[in-house]
Amino acid sequence: MQQTPASRLSANRSRLGHKVRYALRHPERVLPYLRRAGRDSLLRLRHRGNHVAYYRAVMASDTARSPEAAVGGGPSRERWLAIGQMQYDYLLGHGLTPRDRMLEIGCGNLRAGWRFIEYLEPGHYYGIDISPDILIEAKKTLVQYGLQARLPHLTPVQDLRLDFLPDAWFTVVHAHSVFSHSPPEVIEECLAHVGRVLAPGGFFDFTFDRTEGAEHRVLGEDFYYRTQTLVRLAEKYGLMARFMDDWERLPHGQSKLRVTHAVAAERLPGAAVEAEVPSVEP
Repeated sequence: MQQTPASRLSANRSRLGHKVRYALRHPERVLPYLRRAGRDSLLRLRHRGNHVAYYRAVMASDTARSPEAAVGGGPSRERWLAIGQMQYDYLLGHGLTPRDRMLEIGCGNLRAGWRFIEYLEPGHYYGIDISPDILIEAKKTLVQYGLQARLPHLTPVQDLRLDFLPDAWFTVVHAHSVFSHSPPEVIEECLAHVGRVLAPGGFFDFTFDRTEGAEHRVLGEDFYYRTQTLVRLAEKYGLMARFMDDWERLPHGQSKLRVTHAVAAERLPGAAVEAEVPSVEP
């Protein structure tokens, strides 16, 4: 397994010392960071106490500049395609079939979603996102790839309660680069409700920014969690989570957990880790 450097897992990116050292190594990134910090401070003031509204505004700003960059693909179309392909290949390698019914939380502009829509049976893909702006771009992606006849569902949401979706319907729930931008209360809201819509034997895969040191955030956008924190949150709602070691071999900076109903999880390798659930440092 490809090992993530210990220094990266223990780094606290919110500390001034880390920021100074990073700036000295990457001086070309200082001005873009300061611009983003100023923009984020203004948006946090405007949407004080409402992370979803704040991050919706972040997405509107990012999407206006570049839809690909807004969903974490960087400025390159090739990188956007490569990350989508990685997600698609990973789930196919884990047994995804055209008959599966997929819910993609934070579907964005269908970086991976267009591949799932093309592969799954018509009507079997349901994408949700908090950003209406990025969903408009998602519709453009559907047209670009000629996927209208696949009848995907694309829905803007205000929260992650999933209360408008049917019980025990989705065999695969997928969230890529969502919890990496979510505070604890948003993640807990999702875990509190995802079990209801997850079909027996189904699973929920999500990525997260992993740390083995103090949990922390950078600006209001990036959140770093210990694996045990998220495992414990899943257990709180009758779910079991296991760390996906094979994802660590792939060229992606985030880690991945797979959540299942507790009965199904007992048949899977890997054990949950006990730990307290700390708060994320500001």
